[in-house]
Amino acid sequence: MKIASFIIPLLLFCMTGCAQKDTHNFHMPGKIPIYGKLWYQQTNATGNLEMLFDNNQFQKPNTGYNKLVEHYDAWYPLQDGEQMTIDSIMMYCWRCIDAAHPLTIYAVMPDWTRVPIAVFKGERAATWEGPDPAKPGVFALAKPVSGMRYLIINSWGEFPGEIEFYGKYTSPDKVGVGLIDKPIPLNNYFGINAFEWNFQNKTDPDKADASMLDPIKNFTGVRHYLDWGKLEATEGNYTYNPVHDGGWNYDDMYQWCNDQHIEVLACLKTIPKWMEDTYPEGQRNYENVPARYGKDLSAPASYIEQAKVAFQFAARYGGNKKVDVSLLKVDSKPRWNGEKVNTVKAGLGLIHYIECDNERDKWWKGRAAYQTGREYAANLSAFYDGHKGALGAGAGVKNADPNMKVVMGGLADPSTGYIKGMIDWCKQYRGYKADGSVDLPWDVINYHFYSNDANGANNDQHIGVAPEQTITAKTADEFVTFAQVVCNGMPVWVTEAGYDVNPQSVQRAVATKDKSIQLTQADWTLRTSLLYARCKVDRVFYYELYDDDAKSTIKYGTSGLINDNRTNRPAADFMAQVHRFFGAYTYKETISQDPIVDKYTLVAETMYMLVVPDGKGRTANYQLDLGKTDTAYIYQPMPGKEMKLTKVKTARGKVQINVTETPVFVTNYLLR
Repeated sequence: MKIASFIIPLLLFCMTGCAQKDTHNFHMPGKIPIYGKLWYQQTNATGNLEMLFDNNQFQKPNTGYNKLVEHYDAWYPLQDGEQMTIDSIMMYCWRCIDAAHPLTIYAVMPDWTRVPIAVFKGERAATWEGPDPAKPGVFALAKPVSGMRYLIINSWGEFPGEIEFYGKYTSPDKVGVGLIDKPIPLNNYFGINAFEWNFQNKTDPDKADASMLDPIKNFTGVRHYLDWGKLEATEGNYTYNPVHDGGWNYDDMYQWCNDQHIEVLACLKTIPKWMEDTYPEGQRNYENVPARYGKDLSAPASYIEQAKVAFQFAARYGGNKKVDVSLLKVDSKPRWNGEKVNTVKAGLGLIHYIECDNERDKWWKGRAAYQTGREYAANLSAFYDGHKGALGAGAGVKNADPNMKVVMGGLADPSTGYIKGMIDWCKQYRGYKADGSVDLPWDVINYHFYSNDANGANNDQHIGVAPEQTITAKTADEFVTFAQVVCNGMPVWVTEAGYDVNPQSVQRAVATKDKSIQLTQADWTLRTSLLYARCKVDRVFYYELYDDDAKSTIKYGTSGLINDNRTNRPAADFMAQVHRFFGAYTYKETISQDPIVDKYTLVAETMYMLVVPDGKGRTANYQLDLGKTDTAYIYQPMPGKEMKLTKVKTARGKVQINVTETPVFVTNYLLR
């Protein structure tokens, strides 16, 4: 077990040596420390608020432009044992803000009431101002405030150059946190994103097509993009077999995956046409927030319709055979004479995980499609258990199957700040469990990350990059540690990752002197899985099974791992081979960083993975010590073939390995 001992509010952040020199020429005693990285903003801000608290009043934060929520809150949580009594506030007016849009600071009290403690209008340039615009030269509050659990800065996106709080301060408790070292099999890292038309022939979806199903056997998990409108084409009428929008047979599709031991994550996404039509023309989009137009997005009841379809789906495909079937509904009317009709079924035991929508932080779709972290928490609360039963019978996944796991929608912007907002909403509106942990309405943390020269960002990128050469591992470490410390050891999944093969895409893999783009895609895809195993992420699903368009130059358009003719690309070959040979092994430790040498175990057996973590055709030599053995068995993934096996005699258990950018796997025994 790894042990991390640190002050909780900082998590992964540096506490010392980061501040700039205090540049103003006077100083009041009793300055309260504020750690800027802990602020999170309830809008699509691209920057943070560290510059507000860095002891340099001649710069202020730039949190980005074109914010979807223009007038918004930024929250700062106080941690266990941390206490403040604020008696004075100073705010520096440097390049002052628009006085018509003042900034307000609140203290949030234990009963969640907001107490305003300062207003900043920025009307006096190059001057420190106090909390009352009517008395800008007075820094003292009319009455000190204490006992708060949060601070809130409410703004229009403009800030002073610096904010300083003064008074009495008690540091948070110093806590030793044990990070759970759980064994996760390599098989968990070979999932794929797919649609129902990847399983069933559109012209006759009710019949299995072996030529379509065989490619899916390369993978151990499927994230099924499941459009809500397929299940509920007309409100209150549910279809599964056949689906009235497309004729698909979900019963057979999920049964086949279950028979093949392929874990399905049903990603229930988008909104049906009847809900989309509640929006005014010009604002209609099937990716809008899953609530009728005009609803309060911060209220769980606004998501009652989605909570109902989630209940129906979980009741049918979950494992609870005792669900009240009187609550279950299907559209049993045939669309034409002789058509098979839908019938009520319960407890089929085919689905164990369901995802509540996809990328609810999709800022690029506008405010109608964007939810803040707090709004999405309200959505999840309805989806999870009908907001703890308040929405009535027949709403929420857990009320249909208590054992089905709810996966939060994958974040397009991989930041824990969004989840902090979700958690704090839950503290306020769902409270705490008997064990003292926050009552969170999701079971798995989920984010998306594409490795590129913009470090996973969705703009300013030009090319894909090898996963080890980006912040892929750093981001994973932050999420996993956050989940361990803040979310009671909750699993972390990455449900989208991958590389394009079109040479003009900004997410393309790179050809090297001896490898094509497809071979590099294979290397980097497999290495992404191995990286996430190293970081203790619990599952990975790649985007996607087939290209959107094999000729597309658009980002993500050619990320498929299967060709249009249903043959494997090298990436699928590599994943399938490692799955067959080493899928049950679990990561143990890394014994070399360059080349990377990872140790894996399976009961009493040991396997080593070796790879050069680069993207330019580099090689290296490494002497591997296999202990008391006279033979090394080296397994190398091969495109279009089976894993290549090379037997090498050792010198007293040691063997020289020529390591390349394609991972190799070494054991001291022959696999059967």
